[in-house]
Amino acid sequence: MNNNIIDINAKIRNIKYEPLLCSELTSIDYSDLAKALGEKAAFFLDVDEHNTFAISRWVSPKRTRSYPYVRVYDTLQFSGKRVTIIPIVKDEGQHGDRDYLQWDTVSLMSLLGVYVLIGYYVIAEPNLRNPKKPKITNQQFNIDYLKNKIDELLSYQSDALHWNLSQLDHIGVIGDKAIEAYSTIQKELGIPLHSLDLARMRFEEIGTDSETFKDYSRRLAASAQVRETQVINPYELISGKKGKITIINYLGGEYHFTADEVRFIGDNKVEFIEAKNTTDPNKIITSQNDIKDAIFKMVLFTNLENVRIDSHEYKHDSVIKLTSSRGFDNSKLSNGERGFYRLLQEEARKNNFLIRHE
Repeated sequence: MNNNIIDINAKIRNIKYEPLLCSELTSIDYSDLAKALGEKAAFFLDVDEHNTFAISRWVSPKRTRSYPYVRVYDTLQFSGKRVTIIPIVKDEGQHGDRDYLQWDTVSLMSLLGVYVLIGYYVIAEPNLRNPKKPKITNQQFNIDYLKNKIDELLSYQSDALHWNLSQLDHIGVIGDKAIEAYSTIQKELGIPLHSLDLARMRFEEIGTDSETFKDYSRRLAASAQVRETQVINPYELISGKKGKITIINYLGGEYHFTADEVRFIGDNKVEFIEAKNTTDPNKIITSQNDIKDAIFKMVLFTNLENVRIDSHEYKHDSVIKLTSSRGFDNSKLSNGERGFYRLLQEEARKNNFLIRHE
């Protein structure tokens, strides 16, 4: 094992968290769903006069693209049904990325009480910024399919966990629809995509056995976790060791996260630190999206139990560390930054995590 990386195991039973920094969401009429999905990261969807959902959307099923956790976070204050729309696969073309939905992404949404709609893209445009390596962009969901799922959800009386498990039962069918759509896109645009046969084989495998899907996803997540611990941001002031945190919950979910820094406090306490830095010489703190991305980890870290390292149990603190080349000075923040930072401090106080500057 890498001596600069600490393996941490923990459990989580439920999530208790009071968000204060959720963005104000716009109310969208059901008839404007397609337009909203093309323009907004999160919004209220007025399905009918009696039903409103808080909707967030993922651009890609990969959690490191376009701040998907921030989009979900912005819906957490809503007391009604919170829904997130995730593409089962996103293929940007043979010269771009192809990312697939993972089991534990859906399981994590279940833990947060968020209903998942697994969608697929049917429309795209050519991206010819590099004509020698063309890609596709501006991908759009099959709206009729999503509306059918929303109509189902209107009368669904059980919780997010049971809904999400039922969606995973149909993963193979949705995968087939996605492959058919990408086959059409490839022919219409004349831009080569990744192997559709390989994608079809993958969906055939995971579509018949949910345990296979779960195991396959976890192998990929564990590999991604290892890669993430090996990435060092030279601008973040890290003095401790990176941490691999494997979280298990009562739903059977297993989540692989990293901590930018792990610090031991005496013999029985440890700090999990999420570092966010701004390289902009004109800024004192990083962007709100960066900070909200760190807060999403605090939602999880502050609810951890049975934290163990090398079979020894530790108490723990969760920390967001904000750094910049200018150092922190509250008096030099803009009015908007000062208001955001004041709420950040209040959210930290209410939810038992720390804000630190170094």
